[in-house]
Amino acid sequence: MAVYLTSIVSSASIGVYSLATDKFALIPKMVPPDKAQKTAEWLNVPLIHTSIGGSLLAGTLACANSNGIILSSFARQEEVDAIKTVFEGNVRVMESRKTAFGNLILANDHGAVVDSRMKDFIMKQVSDTLGVEVVPSRIADLTYVGSLATATNKGVLAHPLLKEEEKKVLESVLKVPVDVGTINCGIPYVGTGLIANSHAAVAGSMTTGPEMFLIEHALDTL
Repeated sequence: MAVYLTSIVSSASIGVYSLATDKFALIPKMVPPDKAQKTAEWLNVPLIHTSIGGSLLAGTLACANSNGIILSSFARQEEVDAIKTVFEGNVRVMESRKTAFGNLILANDHGAVVDSRMKDFIMKQVSDTLGVEVVPSRIADLTYVGSLATATNKGVLAHPLLKEEEKKVLESVLKVPVDVGTINCGIPYVGTGLIANSHAAVAGSMTTGPEMFLIEHALDTL
């Protein structure tokens, strides 16, 4: 698996601003079209070039797999339309006071792990939209699981303080091997600086060579 480095709006926290699945890469409008397209080409998927709620924080306000995408209630109709132009899966705008679904959900095409405080009816909506089993859990005893790891259909890279019982949950639900590491020169909140799919990974520009090695090992193990 190739691992590429980039930044978004001069920030290495690219996972805050963008997301990737095996079906698309979603990158906010504020990113120049040529740079956004290059990132999608690295990931070998079509580009959805739109913001969420007019915000740069698309990776924070959305979560997706190949079956569906969960959007914050901030999402605008023109943004939903832009997504539907490229993506044929389920699109759900959540009617909830919770907005940072990219931080609350860690998903691939096999399952999803969500913030352990998430209400049952929200979990049901997530399950219906993403088409997978949803299980509440934590990573490193923290609840914002989507910001603490990056998952693909080949593997998971998670916060280095991941507990053994948490690892077992991730492997059971997501059905892939789980490893630990950091991004952007020691940042443990992996999901904030790494997007990936089955084809490639794109990490924040401050990610080191040893970190890139761990990313490649964790996400290309099958």
